[in-house]
Amino acid sequence: MCNLYSKTMVTDAMRQLFAVDAARDGLGNAEPLPATFPKGMAPSVGIDADGRHWLQKAHWGFVMPQVSKKTGKPIQPKAVNNARDDKLRTSSFWRQSFEERRCLIPATSFCEAKGRNPATYVWFGVTGERERTPFALAGVWRAYKGNYGGGDLRDMITSSMVTTTPNDLVRDTHPDRMPMILAPEDYAQWLTGTPEEAFDLIKPFPTERMVIHQSREGLKSDRCGLGPDG
Repeated sequence: MCNLYSKTMVTDAMRQLFAVDAARDGLGNAEPLPATFPKGMAPSVGIDADGRHWLQKAHWGFVMPQVSKKTGKPIQPKAVNNARDDKLRTSSFWRQSFEERRCLIPATSFCEAKGRNPATYVWFGVTGERERTPFALAGVWRAYKGNYGGGDLRDMITSSMVTTTPNDLVRDTHPDRMPMILAPEDYAQWLTGTPEEAFDLIKPFPTERMVIHQSREGLKSDRCGLGPDG
């Protein structure tokens, strides 16, 4: 699973990479995000009924409302930020979003932890000409409107990234899961293909097309060993 990722590309670069018209950009002059954690707000790319891409901030994690066992009153909801590939078509929690609302999650690296006290925090990315080559994680989205946490009313898009089995590079750090990275030539099929066509894309990203940007020990309070550029 993934509980931390980085998106350090600027908005103009995202528009160009994901073919988003300025009129469909809801980010404005958004700052780069060196660290996004569950329940954070970060960009997602989706597609309208007319086939045009949009770029919007999304809450990372599908909102699962919770109530206090003591008082019965709403408390901070749970954010379900990872969608397992083997649950997308079988779980009612994910199925409709996978069939109707798939998205791209812009990123420049993601973090996984190995061990504990202290853990080793490893930042993974993809190969390319740039030091932090941007890429897209496969995601699903849905709208949420309702109480959030202590009673605040929120109206927002929520997203969750799809996870799959790890490749050889990631497996040494996280033996069970890794975020699903999409190749640029597969963006359109993920966004607009049938559920069967989209599901056919789900597989570990090739090991030879990935790199480790940073690996170091740290405590949990170190925020996953976050470096100056994520």
